Amino acid sequence: MTTENTQVSYDTLIPNNVGLVSDRRVLKGLEQWHPEFLNWWRDMGPDGFQNVPVYLRTAVSVDRDGWAQFGYVKMPDYRWGILLAPRIEDRTIGFGRYLGEPVWQDVPGEQRATLRRLIVIQGDTEPASVEQQRHLGKTAPSLYDLRNLFQVNVEEARHLWAMVYLLHKYFGLDGREEAQELLRRRSGDSNSPRLLGAFNEATPDWLSFFMFTFFTDRDGKMQLESLAQSGFDPLARTTRFMLTEEAHHMFVGQSGIARIVERTCSAMLENGLRDPYDIERTRALGVIDLPTVQRKLNFHFSVSLDLFGSEISTNAAGFFDSGIKGRYHETGIEDDHQLITATYLVLKLEQGHIKSVATAAMPALNARLRDDYERECARGVDRWNTIIRKADIPFTLSLPHVAFSRTVGEFAGIHTDPQGHILADDEWDQQKHRFLPTTDDEAYLNSLMTQVLAPGEFAPWIAPPGRPIDNKSADFRYVRLNS
Repeated sequence: MTTENTQVSYDTLIPNNVGLVSDRRVLKGLEQWHPEFLNWWRDMGPDGFQNVPVYLRTAVSVDRDGWAQFGYVKMPDYRWGILLAPRIEDRTIGFGRYLGEPVWQDVPGEQRATLRRLIVIQGDTEPASVEQQRHLGKTAPSLYDLRNLFQVNVEEARHLWAMVYLLHKYFGLDGREEAQELLRRRSGDSNSPRLLGAFNEATPDWLSFFMFTFFTDRDGKMQLESLAQSGFDPLARTTRFMLTEEAHHMFVGQSGIARIVERTCSAMLENGLRDPYDIERTRALGVIDLPTVQRKLNFHFSVSLDLFGSEISTNAAGFFDSGIKGRYHETGIEDDHQLITATYLVLKLEQGHIKSVATAAMPALNARLRDDYERECARGVDRWNTIIRKADIPFTLSLPHVAFSRTVGEFAGIHTDPQGHILADDEWDQQKHRFLPTTDDEAYLNSLMTQVLAPGEFAPWIAPPGRPIDNKSADFRYVRLNS
């Protein structure tokens, strides 16, 4: 791995480690895009907090020990920029028909349209999540959580910059036009929605936010890990650096839900309540009952599964065979990395039953990536269940079956319960309130969402964090609201 280009240069308007100062065409295009980005941020970024200092981390280099520093900054002044992981000397393509050949520093002509589309889809998810979360600051349960929300937001915006740089640098006029469109679409807009369904869903409360960062951002991680294997080296280097920031987003989700579960369990024990299904008494304590957590989990897991696309996909096979997109942790897989004759077990609906079917491995790559994702999610759910078990409350959170509540892929045309049992339409209509969030759930969650912004204080439905940010004291002012 080279040591050059690890430091961030501040000699242009746009912090970068890609030598923008000597790339006048791309620099000019990005400087023209910059004010439009800022207009989008002010219009669609965190509502009501544009002019307050926030204790944020900012990248100053991309090496292991120096890629972030902490300090107060007003979010429109955040040093967004273009950061690629260091180049690996003599790197070769690790899969597909070009296995063992040198990686590409420029876009191969025959891969141009496919690569551009993948970059646009990835880029579209980044501003979408900012838009989905823009009102959450008004109901933040603490300054700690408010700051974490804003850290996620500015990093998603920086990931947008990463994709826009690739579009400007490698795709000419088409790329510049696509970069403009990334600022014009809007999450949930019926006329110009974001490209993927999960990024048009509302994020109305903090339980939804934590579920989103745990489940949907984890899908993003899986996709980024696959793109980090790409034979197109600038894309691989870009996504490798993005992954260093993505870990924080999933931590916010994992720890946020853990803190909700912890507070619910402790409130139940303090009040002599052990029945998790006594929802009325649990809610009277001002905490989030565990069945509601489960229903929210069911929704967000299923919506996130749809992001993987159809289980059997000729596009996925083409991405792999042509060296564009590898498998999750490709280099750690022990096989020939070409999959010409390999098979993979895929769940399919056959004659009214869900069965595992041996399928050609290359077209089944979406199913494989989804299975990797499900295993990772299950480990996180196990950690939440550890909290419940320690409280000796008879309840277990669980992932629903992959066929549950799907709108994309093999199971889009059926209904099942969370255990994967197929239901008739009338059975689904009668039972879905047990499986997915209800209007009553949403109303109750909304009633809890009141802003708590005194330093060191937390809303009564969530426990304090186990550790602070940057070793600060418990009452540290992560956001200076009256500065």
